Amino acid sequence: MFSKACKYAINAMIYLATLPKGQERASLKEIARAINSPVAFTAKILQTLVKENLLISIKGPHGGFTIDNKGKETKLYTIVQVLDGDQIFVGCALGLEKCSEDHPCAVHAKFKAIREHLTGMMMTTSLEDMAKGVQSGISYLKY
Repeated sequence: MFSKACKYAINAMIYLATLPKGQERASLKEIARAINSPVAFTAKILQTLVKENLLISIKGPHGGFTIDNKGKETKLYTIVQVLDGDQIFVGCALGLEKCSEDHPCAVHAKFKAIREHLTGMMMTTSLEDMAKGVQSGISYLKY
């Protein structure tokens, strides 16, 4: 459903949101290891998140990546839109170019309900919500 880059971005941001108070910063290598992602690929993803103001990058020997407190309110919808665009929210389930209410594909009506539910869930699920699941042990970031 999500691109590999989007999955890694979500997991990287969740990882940063789970870091204990006073240690909210992590290096590229720490993040890549924590989410089981190649370092070079993780670097590109983190650069995108910094560019879109979803992460903060601090340079230097004690630098790394962090999320400010307001950033923990970031919705899953925002992360997905930054990495994958809005195709999941508006695109045709079968990938048809001209699928609409007036010219629907074979699964349009059923997929519309699923897409609306999915969009609603992503718009109401915050980074902090997802981090709480990981911190409590209910959820995890890698296999």
